[in-house]
Amino acid sequence: MKKILTTLIICLYAFNGIAQEITYSNQVFDDRVQTVQLMKKGTDDRYPIIALGAGDQLELSFDMIAEKNEYFQYTLIHCDANWNPTSLQQNEYINGITFDNINDFKFSTNTYVKYVHYSLLLPNENMQPQIAGNYLIKVYRNFDETDLVLTRRMMILKPAVSIDATARQSQLAQYRYSKQEVNFTVSYKGYNIPNPYQDVNVFILQNNRWDNAISGLKPLFIRDNTLDYTYYDQNLFQGGNEFRFFDIRSLRQFSQNVRVKTLDSTYKCLLNYDEVRGSGQYFYYLDYNGKRIVTNKDGLNPAIDGDYVWVTFYLLSINPLPDDVYVYGEFTDWQLKPKYKMWYNKNRMRYESDALLKQGRYEYKFANKLENGGIDDSLLEGSYSQAENEYLILIYHKNLQYKYDELVGSKIIKAQF
Repeated sequence: MKKILTTLIICLYAFNGIAQEITYSNQVFDDRVQTVQLMKKGTDDRYPIIALGAGDQLELSFDMIAEKNEYFQYTLIHCDANWNPTSLQQNEYINGITFDNINDFKFSTNTYVKYVHYSLLLPNENMQPQIAGNYLIKVYRNFDETDLVLTRRMMILKPAVSIDATARQSQLAQYRYSKQEVNFTVSYKGYNIPNPYQDVNVFILQNNRWDNAISGLKPLFIRDNTLDYTYYDQNLFQGGNEFRFFDIRSLRQFSQNVRVKTLDSTYKCLLNYDEVRGSGQYFYYLDYNGKRIVTNKDGLNPAIDGDYVWVTFYLLSINPLPDDVYVYGEFTDWQLKPKYKMWYNKNRMRYESDALLKQGRYEYKFANKLENGGIDDSLLEGSYSQAENEYLILIYHKNLQYKYDELVGSKIIKAQF
């Protein structure tokens, strides 16, 4: 029965895959690929940034829903600050070989859903980035770079500037209760930046999301080798709300918000009915800003003995909403993907959606997809300036000799009131 179940899942995803061109973003091109993670080795740090030559490594891992292993290769593509590929040749930014096999894989053990777990460390003895900046990890199969499996963004830092930053409620009256502003200064004492207005590029990310990142800001003032980015309108983010969550680390002892059933030799998790929070009052509780924590209490090695569970999400709504509704969070790559789109059950007056997820603790929100493809969760979740959020500030400087963007500074701050 376990083999039949895995075969059905493989067939389901195999025929639902949609061919995509590379977009130099975090993408999955095969729906059988699940639970992609890129973190600093040995930590829970989700920001894929390591310092050049510091000896740190990033670990890329993912599962392929299958009973047999496949042969995957990987390479690195150097990108500018806006994630466009640069004109550099690979031997100009890679020390060692320019592609290699992913040789570290293990088969799942004692799980209903069979999968193969793959992992890769970067840099490694065969391949090391040799300049700072943005890199795209490209994973493909059978030595065919057009047969893409997944892509992930990573960054190599050459520390050269220091950042002082704060996040607070918006100072504009109309946004005081709904938005947050991020102000910062960049000190480049001892580092030469001849033309800061032209050669410096900054990015601000909220909760590690690229879709709503703020970029293109120019310093308002320059004094004493310090760039001042104290704005009141161009540096605003929706405050959002704290994330909803569910816990399926154990399939034997159920946590709050969860009902687990075993049906046809698979696990089915039914979440409690969620309600729209767009017009409610803000209520603080500790969350992890949308993170997915892949682990389980039922085994010894979560990478290969964590099972996959069909999780059903519910959102109560008397009438269907004008825009499509999706579930999203870190586990969806912060994207509104077709497989996480909800459908409206008019008989039960609610939205529903099923997702195949590995055991762990998950945080999520509901969002509408706008006509321009953007994400808007304010109608379903509300937006409050008191909400706790995490911000990442990235500072790039154009290397005038080689015409590429170096990452020279990064800073993580929290908005917490």
